[in-house]
Amino acid sequence: MEEVKLEVKEEVKEKEEEAQGGDPAAPDPAATDTLAPAEAPAPAETPAAADTTPVAPQPGANIQAHDTPGFDESQAPDTKTDLTGLFTEKPQSGEVAVGENINFVAKVNAASLLKKPTIKWFKGKWMDLASKSGKNLQLKELYDRNSKVYTFEMQIIAAKPSFAGAYRCEVSSRDKFDSCNFDLTVHEARAVEGFDIRAAFRRTSVDGSEEAGELDFSALLKKSASKSQVKSEPDEDVWEILQKAPASEYEKIAFQYGITDLRGMLKRLKKMKKEEKKSEAFLKKLDPAYQVEKGHKMKLCIEVANEDVDVKWLKNGQEIQSTGSKYIFESVGNKRYLTINHCSLSDDATYTCVVGDEKCTTELFVKEPPVTITSHLEDQMVMKGERVELECEVSEEGATVKWEKDGVELTRDESFKYRFKKDGRKHVLIINEATKEDCGHYTVKTNGGESMAELMVSEKELEVYQNIADLTVKAKDEAVFKCEVSDETVKGIWYKNGVEVKADARTNITHIGRIHKLTIDDVKPEDQGDYTFVPEGYAFNLSAKLNFLEVKIDYVPRQDPPKIHLDCMGHTADSTIVVVAGNKLRLDVPITGDPAPTVVWTKGEKVMTEGDGRLHVESTKGHCIFTIEGADKQDEGLYSVIVRNPAGEDKADINVKVVDAPDPPSAPRILSVGEDSCVVQWDPPKSDGGNPIIGYVLERKKKKSYRWMRLNFDPYTDTTYEAKRMTEGVEYEMRVYAVNAIGMSCHSAASQPFIPVAPTSEPVGLCVDDISDTTVSLKWRTPEHLGSSELDGYGVEYCKEGSDEWVPAFEGLTERTSVIIRDLPTGEKMQFRVRAYNTAGPSAPTSLAQAVTIREIMQKPKIWIPRILRQTLIKKVEETINLVIPFQGKPRPVITWSKDGEHLNPKQVSVRNSDTDTILFIRKSERKDSGKYEVKLQIENVEDTASISIQIVDLPGSPEKLKIMDVWGFNVALEWKPPKDNGNCEITGYMVQKADKKTMEWYTVYELYRRTNCVVADLIMGNEYIFRIYAVNMVGLSLEPCFSADSAYIQKTGFEYKPPIYKEHDFSEAPKFTHPLVSRSVIAGYNATLSCSVRGIPKPKVTWYKNKMDISNEAKYRMFSRQGVLTLEIRKPCSFDGGVYMCKAVNASGEDAVECKLEIRPPGTFPQAQITKEERDKQMNKAD
Repeated sequence: MEEVKLEVKEEVKEKEEEAQGGDPAAPDPAATDTLAPAEAPAPAETPAAADTTPVAPQPGANIQAHDTPGFDESQAPDTKTDLTGLFTEKPQSGEVAVGENINFVAKVNAASLLKKPTIKWFKGKWMDLASKSGKNLQLKELYDRNSKVYTFEMQIIAAKPSFAGAYRCEVSSRDKFDSCNFDLTVHEARAVEGFDIRAAFRRTSVDGSEEAGELDFSALLKKSASKSQVKSEPDEDVWEILQKAPASEYEKIAFQYGITDLRGMLKRLKKMKKEEKKSEAFLKKLDPAYQVEKGHKMKLCIEVANEDVDVKWLKNGQEIQSTGSKYIFESVGNKRYLTINHCSLSDDATYTCVVGDEKCTTELFVKEPPVTITSHLEDQMVMKGERVELECEVSEEGATVKWEKDGVELTRDESFKYRFKKDGRKHVLIINEATKEDCGHYTVKTNGGESMAELMVSEKELEVYQNIADLTVKAKDEAVFKCEVSDETVKGIWYKNGVEVKADARTNITHIGRIHKLTIDDVKPEDQGDYTFVPEGYAFNLSAKLNFLEVKIDYVPRQDPPKIHLDCMGHTADSTIVVVAGNKLRLDVPITGDPAPTVVWTKGEKVMTEGDGRLHVESTKGHCIFTIEGADKQDEGLYSVIVRNPAGEDKADINVKVVDAPDPPSAPRILSVGEDSCVVQWDPPKSDGGNPIIGYVLERKKKKSYRWMRLNFDPYTDTTYEAKRMTEGVEYEMRVYAVNAIGMSCHSAASQPFIPVAPTSEPVGLCVDDISDTTVSLKWRTPEHLGSSELDGYGVEYCKEGSDEWVPAFEGLTERTSVIIRDLPTGEKMQFRVRAYNTAGPSAPTSLAQAVTIREIMQKPKIWIPRILRQTLIKKVEETINLVIPFQGKPRPVITWSKDGEHLNPKQVSVRNSDTDTILFIRKSERKDSGKYEVKLQIENVEDTASISIQIVDLPGSPEKLKIMDVWGFNVALEWKPPKDNGNCEITGYMVQKADKKTMEWYTVYELYRRTNCVVADLIMGNEYIFRIYAVNMVGLSLEPCFSADSAYIQKTGFEYKPPIYKEHDFSEAPKFTHPLVSRSVIAGYNATLSCSVRGIPKPKVTWYKNKMDISNEAKYRMFSRQGVLTLEIRKPCSFDGGVYMCKAVNASGEDAVECKLEIRPPGTFPQAQITKEERDKQMNKAD
């Protein structure tokens, strides 16, 4: 506190000097110390001097961090040479005025990275700024493909004083990580005249609210610019006034000196008054705050001073119980851990660790992970009026999503045009009846991503099932024009010679379902003409001609031969009548003849009669009618009509052709796939239905979906089609329809499932790992982009320099990222390249930067002795020795092993050599294998040597010449000599054992005794003992012990036992009440008890008194005494039982007494006076 006060006083003094005309020299801005953000949360802008202060930029102007005042470019670090991490340019600390903008820029070179770098911006220790992006903060990312440099920008717009502080930028890419810290200082323009220390306690709000913002002490900081020469009268020190004033005067002082934030001022004052006290219980406390993502694990750790102390963990003030696997408590040494598994939003709370009377607290912030879209929207193409469902799936149930169309948010309007459906993690946008206005791009957005799909709405094509036909009718007959279309709701207009036909007494217009009819009764000559039906909303029409047949009857008394009049029928040029399969075939043939002729219909040689229900033959005056209901393909052929009468006969042939929709094409075949496309091919249908195929219609669907999506509405004429706009990695199926003039066939069988996938990117990092006279070793890294398909392997090719003939290095593919290519021509310059293969085929090749000359490079021999072999290697007898000594050297060096200067015995020692190491192997080692082994590498005249020491150890021999040197009392002195064979290692000690000759059971006296003589003590008199000794080394005990030649007998000696004399202890104790009587107020009519406790030896006699009168023999009272606890029970007390009660305890050592007051009050009343705390303490002190 004294330091803060002195700093404030010095600043006030400095301001006073400025006001009196002092002009101290302005320090170098680059050398000015910048206070940490914690000390100056919002430093104010330097007061403007008369001539030296630079003009502040206009509000809203962008300021780069390295363009701020006080930054000396000559002292800025060279980011190209100083950086050793991922950053090629780090964001620099900067200053900005309130309301202005500032950019912080970080650059990362991704040329050597395997994965796109991920950047995070933080304020302070843990505040992630990605969730704060908005009006005042924008994060941008740019990528230069030429230089492969990522540029990350953090732009602060309209800076506020609360934005000041310490910031951190972190970048990571797989296993690489780098970070840097920088500061932001926000200046606030201030008037220099009348410097007032009280302004330091006002809020730094930019919106004018007195309760907003933070306390700003920036006016008290030393400035780097020159001081202004303005005179001001010094004010009183408010700090000293507050420190000396009582708490009741704080509001009055705040009002008097214009302090608006009294609560913040008192909080700061309290922090200044509080002295820093070192914790006795904690060595390390919890940090102020922690952050964890939802579903992750959080581990809180503290260090305590006492390892045996117990700690308690609290959550929002409630103790945490160890139930299940949610919370795990751990204690390791003086560290205590609390682990919270599967953190949820309910774990976002205040956690406290309590040790005795001390505690430390932290805040845990649970960050909810962003909701991502796991199943994206699909493009759809529908017909007008159809129902549309756009469906997606998100990563979390119950998540909130936002639907947009062309950037405009969709809501439930009054017409219920859009409906939003939520089912678990699935979200569906439903459009009941699609119109052309619904075309566009629909987007679903979450806080972790978005998905877009295009909706295309096409007009339905009106299909004509039955066209109107030309008619030839006689006078007063009925003319009926009939047509059938595919849509029941389509209306139409009838025209005659371009003039709309109106219904009247003779003309009737009907529309029933898909059938439109125009009926004309009592046909007259003026009804002849061209009739047209035009469907509303469609740009085509149906036309037919009405021919009026004038019948002139001339009376001829003679007979008239029959005649067939086919020239006026509606038929094609080759006398062929076409009928659509399923429609009615009606042949109405006008005939004449007198007398009326008979009519016979034939097909080929078969006479057609009404044999089944489909065929009808009818003859009327002047007409013969042949009808087939529901014509099909078998009804196709040449029909003949023969008319006869006595005057003769006539015959006419009519060719009937039945046309139908084509058969379905064959199942489509997938020729190739791309990242979002595929090429599909199919065979034409076996039958075209009697009409030429005019094209095909294709559909696709996802393998796990039931909805087929049409890819084209206009018939596609070719049998090979490229389907686009598919999602990579999703399994699809396709099918095809054939179309002719009659209609569309059934769909074909579905194609085999396929997955659109793009070839991978090229492998990276291709380099030469090793080279010899005939081989090259290559290595590379996996491609950066693998796509959704698994990598099948790599193909390696090579060719001579200047040639384009690439030769595969081996058959098939390899899954490894390194390969050795053999049998190459020595001295040739070769070029190599590698491709990655997946389902979509090979990737682009990656090649070496320059050709490689196939020639081995001389490398000096060097032996790399492992660390464990740099000291003596110790092995036990019969253990296996396997020494692997790596080395380097090219060409392959000559390797020579020797032991103590002599060649190795190949029967005992095996040596195996390779290009990179040499192995010394001994299957069962012996003592003679110990020694110094030397390995030598030699390439021409250059050599390198190394030596390895091996020591083979065994069990030691037994000690020698064990003797009993002396026997006295209960002790025996032994002495022996070391073994002759120490097992090729140091004797670490001896095991001494004894045995009674009666039982011969051996007991160990010394387990690891280092000297060669000892004294065995505590032997039993009257017993005779023998001894044996084992030698011990690092391998173990000797196989045989050394026994003592003689035995030692412990003589019996007589003595008299004198028991010790002890002084009897006096345990008597005067009575003392350990718990006094407590004054009480009870209700009349209810039993009451008074209790106290006493101790004393011998047990004291207890007597109860009321108002100093003995009540021991009163029947109204019952006295109890259990384990020193004395209880007086008053049965149903009345108002006369109130008074002073006393309990007195007496024994031979003294006496003691306690008393209390008992108040009896009527039911329903309250005690007149409460027993005060002072009175109770007085009673307790009296008891003590």
